[in-house]
Amino acid sequence: MENGGGDVPENANDHCPGTQSEAAGKADACAGCPNQQICATAPKGPDPDLLAIIERMNTVKHKILVLSGKGGVGKSTFSAQLSFALAEMDHQVGLLDIDICGPSIPKMLGLEGQDIHQSNLGWSPVYVESNLGVMSIGFMLPNPDDAVIWRGPRKNGLIKQFLKDVDWGEIDYLVVDAPPGTSDEHISIVQYLQIAGIDGAIIVTTPQQVSLIDVKKEINFCKKVGVPILGVVENMSGLRQAFSDMKFVKPSEAGETDATEWALNYIKEKAPELLSVVACSEVFDSSKGGAEKMCQEMEVPFLGKVPMDPQLCKAAEEGRSCFTDQKCSASAPALKSIIKKLVKTK
Repeated sequence: MENGGGDVPENANDHCPGTQSEAAGKADACAGCPNQQICATAPKGPDPDLLAIIERMNTVKHKILVLSGKGGVGKSTFSAQLSFALAEMDHQVGLLDIDICGPSIPKMLGLEGQDIHQSNLGWSPVYVESNLGVMSIGFMLPNPDDAVIWRGPRKNGLIKQFLKDVDWGEIDYLVVDAPPGTSDEHISIVQYLQIAGIDGAIIVTTPQQVSLIDVKKEINFCKKVGVPILGVVENMSGLRQAFSDMKFVKPSEAGETDATEWALNYIKEKAPELLSVVACSEVFDSSKGGAEKMCQEMEVPFLGKVPMDPQLCKAAEEGRSCFTDQKCSASAPALKSIIKKLVKTK
């Protein structure tokens, strides 16, 4: 296929003049092309908002994308705890939630029911602490149960508005929590952040092949669009739970009955030393080597493993940091180790 220069869609006709050409959608070669109407009506030339995005992002030192190929792997939990940790290290931090259809960041930061305020400088983030600001479509919904049923262009328009209109001020880190996959939101955020300088992406996965298959696509996406991969985090890497926090049941043909009180009293009497033991279980199949082996094969950095910790899940539900007390004893040290690697790299 012979095409003209500049921004030629893969499904374009022969001799396509390019989407930025004045003849786009109007030339003889455009007749019958599936993109003809879009090209004829789309604005031509450089996007005038790009300069505003560059200017706004100039006050942000480091920009980090948090991605996942598969949904439900704990990506937003990681984004939230990464932001809490950076703020507790006395950095100025912004957390931008671009999961337009499933914004969970407001709940994970304890900000449900908050509203966005505007000033002459733009939209003001909602602050958890004086050095941790958050922006999400979740703050714009009149009812948190409302479904956001938007096509790609409208999603992209809001992402652009977040980048050019939110007044973050002078901050050290902007953490961007993206939805799973490699769709419109990802293309838009990469396009807009690359012009302002993006540090790279952290990719979150779980150990089993069902997740790793999609994470490989995410890695290839980053390589194709030129986003540096800061590393991969294997989340939910085995269950870790204090024996004293576990519940016990007695199964029978009639069903299950709670046996927690009996079991704990029995342990206290017969083997009290077990109460200080942490129980471990491989919830997901990692027999193929998990994320670490995948990273070796694909030649990307492996940042570490975070165990499945019921206390971390509880911290996310309650919208608080897992680092402020000793409750998340299984997950907090692993998260700290990963975050120290990232900060050292920066």
